[in-house]
Amino acid sequence: MNKTHVVKSVNKGSIADELGILPGDEILKIDDNPIEDIFDYQFFTLSDHLILTLLRNGEEWEYEIEKGENEDLGLVFENGMMDNYRRCSNNCIFCFIDQMPKGMRETLYFKDDDSRLSFLQGNYITLTNLSEKDLSRIIRYNLSPVNVSIHTMNPELRCKMLGNRFAGESLKKLDVLAEAGIEMNGQIVLCKGINDGKELEYSIEKLLDYYPSFKSLSVVPVGLSKYREGLFHLDPFDVNDCKTAVSIIERFQEEAFKKYGTHFVYASDEFYLNAGLSLPDASKYDGFPQLDNGVGMMRSFIDEIDEQINKRLKDGTFDSISEKRHITLVSGRLAFPVIKDFADRIMGISSLLRIDVYAVRNDFFGENITVSGLLTGRDIIQQLKGKNLGDAVYIPENVLRSGTDYFLDDVTVSAMSDSLQVRVFTIKSNGYSFVDSCLGVDK
Repeated sequence: MNKTHVVKSVNKGSIADELGILPGDEILKIDDNPIEDIFDYQFFTLSDHLILTLLRNGEEWEYEIEKGENEDLGLVFENGMMDNYRRCSNNCIFCFIDQMPKGMRETLYFKDDDSRLSFLQGNYITLTNLSEKDLSRIIRYNLSPVNVSIHTMNPELRCKMLGNRFAGESLKKLDVLAEAGIEMNGQIVLCKGINDGKELEYSIEKLLDYYPSFKSLSVVPVGLSKYREGLFHLDPFDVNDCKTAVSIIERFQEEAFKKYGTHFVYASDEFYLNAGLSLPDASKYDGFPQLDNGVGMMRSFIDEIDEQINKRLKDGTFDSISEKRHITLVSGRLAFPVIKDFADRIMGISSLLRIDVYAVRNDFFGENITVSGLLTGRDIIQQLKGKNLGDAVYIPENVLRSGTDYFLDDVTVSAMSDSLQVRVFTIKSNGYSFVDSCLGVDK
């Protein structure tokens, strides 16, 4: 029996709205093609002429549709995937979900490894549960890029790291995708003494052979929370470890740039900041293909701040400040030195501004977790309470669940505001908003 997909809502003014398609209608097929999931739906609605069959109150309806190529029909479904999410079949030695404390939201414990999320949300997949049917559909629909969690190109070591005896064999799917012209991006979660050093060199060298099908590779350090009892023993990277990793990556960058005109492999910002090294110039990131993976995010942020400060100097915004302004900025410990330097620079331009910056220690997950995106509401409240916070507190928007005012631990922004007795605002994850928030021209 073919699947049906219930329409949740119809975008106003869309093709579906004009046709009179209603919430509750069930999509059966397009041009006699059954719709299994979002892959099929998106592919078959690319056409400028199609026949949509749906079920309404037990009766089938057919709509012949003429539209612009790639024009969206305007349908929103009960399930955005139009199918069940696929659970990860691995038992990775570094999995962060295994390092979560008990008692949190159920959704935070769900491990996905779904190829469809690679295209819809940019998620990384391991290839271990990518079936031949999935591969065929990716190739047929020319779905690019595929984001792949590689971790190592050593098949035996990959089985160990992913806790899956098929993990090494699944690397052969890279060949299938590359031969079909499917673009790929990859990531390596680096674990000390496991896949670093010579193993890292081997993996980068092997993946570089796949260029240009394999477009970019990021290397990020393993995140280690304090909840690791009974898990595989892993040590954090120290300063020298970070310097060594950066040295290996930059050596391969030089090789790749000479050969292909791209740097190909990139170290995450954490490696540079923890090693006390200067961040590369923007040109070294080749357009920031791995920005969402924490690669080049700080460089982009710094350059945007510089640009916005210069803009506000030229347009007279600094000169127009006539009243004293005292605010507090919240930062993770990793980015604190950068945030503090720019806050000091802004205060140096206008004596009416006082900007206090607090690096919040992550007591919830442990001190090894230093990024702002994993800060909790409770930690922020506990470490700011009783301090002179001024007129407002600004938090980075990545500490909140997307599209909500909830922190990871379900504390709300309004609850934080009530507890600290000060207004709490979010700053968008770019340097322009950072400057304007400091100056008070963001609202």
